[in-house]
Amino acid sequence: MCGIVGYIGAEQAAPVLLDGLDKLEYRGYDSAGLAVFDGEKIQIAKARGRLKVLREATHGGEKLPGFCGIGHTRWATHGIPSDRNAHPHFNEAESIAVVHNGIIENYLKLKKMLETKGYKFVSETDTEVVAHLLDYYYKGDPLDAIMRMMHRVEGSYALGIIFRDHPGNLYAVRKDSPLIAGQSKTGNLIASDVPAILKYTRDVYFIKNEEIVCLTEDGLSFYNVDGEEIEKEPVTIQWDVSAAEKAGYEHFMLKEIYEQPKAVLDTLNPRIRDGRIEIEELGMTDEEIRAIRKIYIVACGSAYHTGVSAKYVFEGLARIPVEVDLASEFRYRNPILDDGTLLIVVSQSGETADTLAALREAKARGIKTLGIVNVVGSSIARETDKVMYTWAGPEIAVATTKAYSTQLIAEYLLAMKFAQVRGTVSQDEIDEMVNDLKMIPEQIEMLLGQKERIQRFANRYIAAKDIFFIGRGLDYAISLEGSLKLKEISYIHSEAYAAGELKHGTISLIEEGTLVAAVLTQEELYKKMISNMVEVRTRGAFLLAVTNVGNTEVEKAADYVIYIPKTNKYFTNSLAVIPLQLFGYYVAIGKGCDVDKPRNLAKSVTVE
Repeated sequence: MCGIVGYIGAEQAAPVLLDGLDKLEYRGYDSAGLAVFDGEKIQIAKARGRLKVLREATHGGEKLPGFCGIGHTRWATHGIPSDRNAHPHFNEAESIAVVHNGIIENYLKLKKMLETKGYKFVSETDTEVVAHLLDYYYKGDPLDAIMRMMHRVEGSYALGIIFRDHPGNLYAVRKDSPLIAGQSKTGNLIASDVPAILKYTRDVYFIKNEEIVCLTEDGLSFYNVDGEEIEKEPVTIQWDVSAAEKAGYEHFMLKEIYEQPKAVLDTLNPRIRDGRIEIEELGMTDEEIRAIRKIYIVACGSAYHTGVSAKYVFEGLARIPVEVDLASEFRYRNPILDDGTLLIVVSQSGETADTLAALREAKARGIKTLGIVNVVGSSIARETDKVMYTWAGPEIAVATTKAYSTQLIAEYLLAMKFAQVRGTVSQDEIDEMVNDLKMIPEQIEMLLGQKERIQRFANRYIAAKDIFFIGRGLDYAISLEGSLKLKEISYIHSEAYAAGELKHGTISLIEEGTLVAAVLTQEELYKKMISNMVEVRTRGAFLLAVTNVGNTEVEKAADYVIYIPKTNKYFTNSLAVIPLQLFGYYVAIGKGCDVDKPRNLAKSVTVE
């Protein structure tokens, strides 16, 4: 679901498409493909792996002659990375070709409907549904077919479409997935991001939700979902290419921090239907869920921190005992794995070596396993009994932000599903939690609006030598992540402590001016936490507090307060993490650190 490029004009399309896809490589992908109309038919070339494989297979595009085409780099969501699952996708007659970014949430329902009409599917993707649905509705008018398709499809999408019967037109449409169009001297283009077409034009049109664009060699026409033509004004892009790849953000990490509302939405929406939690990929019957007597959550780094949070959520809602283990420790401690145990392994890349080893140890002992991963077709995704994808999209910066946030969401949903099945919470409580979950993306947006305030505060601690994060319960879990985020990108020594442990030794490290970040979002623990804050403040600490709106009592014990919106007590980490991410980012920027590629760290740790 990564990169789209389309071109129609006076130049050969394939080299333009390859050049545009090359500019989108930074987004991450696992396969690539092109579809070009050669005057008689639409020719497609697809290849798993890096773009250079496709480039070599097509001789730099020479083997795909034609002046109208679409291209795609795919980050797999439905179906493993393969030539068959790569985009573009055809209808059965190979008269309609489609590329797609996003997720079609109701694709299974549509697929079943189309199969009853005689349509045959050759891939595992949700995208192929769009190609066949367009064929089903096409009666000679591409625009009419596209509009009818839009009324049936649920989810997010940016689409590039070619109709063999209309070789002089290229169509594109979007809903909740980025799409732009541009006009060059030799033709017109579409893309999912600016850098793909910046070489050809700096005047671009930003396509809004449920808008359609029809491109010809000479011009562009825009329509709404009802087929009414609309006027749009181009925007002149002032960025250089490097900045454009980051969508105008200075770093990938900041870009990914700002992508969290959409990433959370993409993980959340397909699993909530009519107020119920539906996790189709879980593949467990209600009887199997009720039979689980113990859960192990095994992971590394930030993924481990989500597991610490999930322990509180699972035990609080589903009343199942949970152990959280660092994968590097789990595999060597000969854990007790009885019948009725479920092992959940969490990893962004799905290739984390220690986590894989822990998974294999559990499987060798006959334990049910579930993976929570971001990368489709990764080793963990293939080897676990079941897999739940987070759909965060490619994450380029080494320090995780949006992958962490989507892992939390996946774990909330699992805990709620288990609680729902086991009857440990009422349906009214589930309904309230679902409503709170739906509000999280908007609440994250609101917190991101405080970035200037957080940046000003962060600038005061660029020269800090030691920083401590404290919390109780779920707030201790978020303190772990806040501390890690700061130290891995700023190289400042930072530690996270359960606040009640301060008096058992750690408080001796507090001296005049030491920054202590206190997280207190659990109302039943407010008083205990404020007491801990007073303890360190009387010893010279400067107190930063992250707490819920309305907890003004904390201002008596803190020097600086960041308020987060109110939500269900189990979901507060999804909000409290945002100011902590921004704090770490701005401290590191102030120190001149390379936040996207911190020293000695790798995005995917594939060695022990």
